[in-house]
Amino acid sequence: MAADLGSHLFPEISPLDIQAMEEARARWATRAMPPGALGRLQEVAVHLAGIAGVCPPPVPRRPVVVVFAGDHGVVADGASAWPSEITAAMVAMVSSDGAAISVFAAAVGAQVVAVDVGVKSPLGPLPGVRTERVAAGTSSIASGPAMTVDQAEAALAVGIRMASEQMEAGADCLIGGDLGIGNTTAAAALIGALTGRSAREVTGTGAGVPAGGLDHKRRLVGIAIERAAACTEPLEVLATVGGLEIAALAGLYIIAAEKRVPFIVDGVIAGAALCAADALAPGTAALAIAGHRSSEPAAPVALDCLGLGPLLDLDLRLGEGTGACLAFPLVQAAAAALADMADLPEPDQG
Repeated sequence: MAADLGSHLFPEISPLDIQAMEEARARWATRAMPPGALGRLQEVAVHLAGIAGVCPPPVPRRPVVVVFAGDHGVVADGASAWPSEITAAMVAMVSSDGAAISVFAAAVGAQVVAVDVGVKSPLGPLPGVRTERVAAGTSSIASGPAMTVDQAEAALAVGIRMASEQMEAGADCLIGGDLGIGNTTAAAALIGALTGRSAREVTGTGAGVPAGGLDHKRRLVGIAIERAAACTEPLEVLATVGGLEIAALAGLYIIAAEKRVPFIVDGVIAGAALCAADALAPGTAALAIAGHRSSEPAAPVALDCLGLGPLLDLDLRLGEGTGACLAFPLVQAAAAALADMADLPEPDQG
């Protein structure tokens, strides 16, 4: 089934399986421990049961991190202290296993796939990097729409395609990552536009702004939010103030939710993508697992509006999927505990 949002079709997301969740809570009550002793981990396993529709839920053992990379035209307007060329350099770093996400993924046994969906600088062939370029970056959200609706749809399709390929290859937990200088500006604008929050409430320093540049960044975000107010469809909002890698992440989340594969959401860029995904395919966010709370101000705004509580709060703000990757062992442990812990011993009747 598909939901008709204007002229655009997106999957209809089934809700969490309430019966499986009730069975999971009942099963926790019979494990060999005091009631509620595993705290929030118990609800993680209950959530996984709701996703899978079975209790106990499968224990995820083949996580894949898909890192989407794209550049943002608003960098030319002074949104970041870093030039756009850094995005290409970071993609190369992921390719050579030298990025933080590479290290964290190796530590938790996850595969990493990097995807060029809109890097401005040309990339040569790089091991482990897929070329799915929709455009050489976005236009500046300070002067007009970031993308055309067709480009936003194409980037969404990249995310859907990449998620589908990974799931078909055996991935049983998807983690979305992002790379892109200027993407915290776009993410702040998208979260602000979709939640009704002001530029001051959602704008942070990101990877760094020029000296005294936070107020300027807020002005850029404010201009974008004001422009998005004229949009009538979620896809138009995404195209107006989003980014190519943000749209691709949204596509990944939508298809993971439709196919009932657990997915862990990272920081502020991922939060913006999840806001867009839930607007395009309502119910997507209900199936998400929030990996961590980014220190960027827009991140808790997105999580709160979507009703999600993060597993970790470590003051992280790197992106790349790092916080979500670090949360994976908790998700895995929660499922394993529900499945494998012994029954509570019967009381001695003697």
